[in-house]
Amino acid sequence: MTTSIGRLALALALALSLSLTAAHAQTSPAPAPLLTAVEQKLAAGPAGSRFGLLVTTLDGEVLLSIAPDERFIPASNTKMFTTAIAYAELPLLQRTAKGTGVRLETGADGKVDVVLHGRGDALLSSADDCKVDCLQVLADAVAAKTRHVRNIIGDDSWFPDERWGPGMSWNNIQSRYGTGTSALTLDDNELVVKLAPGAVGAAPGVQASGYYIIENRVTTVAGKEEAITADRMPNSGVLRLTGTVGAEVAPLTLRYGIDDPAHHAAWRLGELLRARGVRVDGDIEVRHRPLTPADDPENRKGMPATLPAEPAMLAELPAPSLAENMVRINKESQNLHTELMLRRVARQAGSGSIADGQAVMRRVMTQAGLPATGYHFADGSGMSSYNRVTPRAAVGLLSWIARQPWSMAWRETLPIAGRDGTLQSRFKGTILEGKLFAKTGSLNASRALSGYLTTRSGRTLIFSALANDMPEDTDAQATAAVDRALVAIAEAL
Repeated sequence: MTTSIGRLALALALALSLSLTAAHAQTSPAPAPLLTAVEQKLAAGPAGSRFGLLVTTLDGEVLLSIAPDERFIPASNTKMFTTAIAYAELPLLQRTAKGTGVRLETGADGKVDVVLHGRGDALLSSADDCKVDCLQVLADAVAAKTRHVRNIIGDDSWFPDERWGPGMSWNNIQSRYGTGTSALTLDDNELVVKLAPGAVGAAPGVQASGYYIIENRVTTVAGKEEAITADRMPNSGVLRLTGTVGAEVAPLTLRYGIDDPAHHAAWRLGELLRARGVRVDGDIEVRHRPLTPADDPENRKGMPATLPAEPAMLAELPAPSLAENMVRINKESQNLHTELMLRRVARQAGSGSIADGQAVMRRVMTQAGLPATGYHFADGSGMSSYNRVTPRAAVGLLSWIARQPWSMAWRETLPIAGRDGTLQSRFKGTILEGKLFAKTGSLNASRALSGYLTTRSGRTLIFSALANDMPEDTDAQATAAVDRALVAIAEAL
């Protein structure tokens, strides 16, 4: 959560800025020397890079503009838009939210299956130290009711089966950043592998849950360096680890994506039931809801979506706090939780499909006054290379948010420069440390930073800085160029 110091700094900065708005209402755009200085700092970035930058006052006056209407891949700046529409819909979303449930289903032969129902909860956990939202609670309920079951079924039909958004690179699927999205999510849909170096020349020790088969082809070498590569084809249960790890490296915790989260959650429930003395004779099964043309609101032509009915549950967990989860989404840039938030919004409006989420996005962005040409989103998290945003649209969103009753709550979800989240190590020792509140973005050849900053004179400004098309391995230089430009702006205005 945001620290009290961070909240106080943001509140004071915004209060001061709002008190100065009238005095600065007629401020002229940034003087030519500042624009030239900013352009020079961006030009010092990687050759061939493309930059867009827009800086305005809180009331919309443009102070500095570079390619404000060019379209850029926004990476995780997409999360600003997703969490904004979720905040706009939050009271209704929270009232209708449900937690994960479990029930027993008796077949015609009298045998009992366990059905685990996902409802889009991003925080369900089976960790040994779990305190809230724990799968163990549901396992206890089943164990108290019966000591013998057949199949264990993971049911994620609360959303249609769209585990990845269009335009996400297939090679990201094996990583924790591209893990499958499902209404039945457990432990962030990540497989945890613990790896400890062995003797030089030997394989390191590997520990994992057993859900995937681990092919350990890593070799321990002398030194303190590690270069481990993971390879797993989509829908494969074999994870191959290759490369080297230094004998002096501390034990590592590695995390990888899971393709069928509902299957994994049901498998894990089976492990917990056996640990409680429940006999499990059958298989691990899944119930998905296939994506159909009816999951697109354009095809429904204004008709409501048809959603599957749910029977009564044996036990269910409380609904999680969606507002608290949005702090983690923006501070940590958590992809899976953002995708689940988009689908929650989508289910409230329709069937829970990405297309339903896109329809809500268009509706809310129209209310915010953003032109349709200023943005396009194929997913909720920013992993899709199909996404596009202009600096003007990003600033327009931030300006609209500033006028909403939930504005301060949303802004407190943003990372703080030099203090926390994905900005913890940036802007340290500069005028913007603790005075820039913004969402970061990082994808192949794409970097983004958009939010609010407080200048030397105490004014709070809105900005969006987008960088695309950097040559390979030069992303850090592009980020540094943007940071230097923003510091120069804060120093001058």
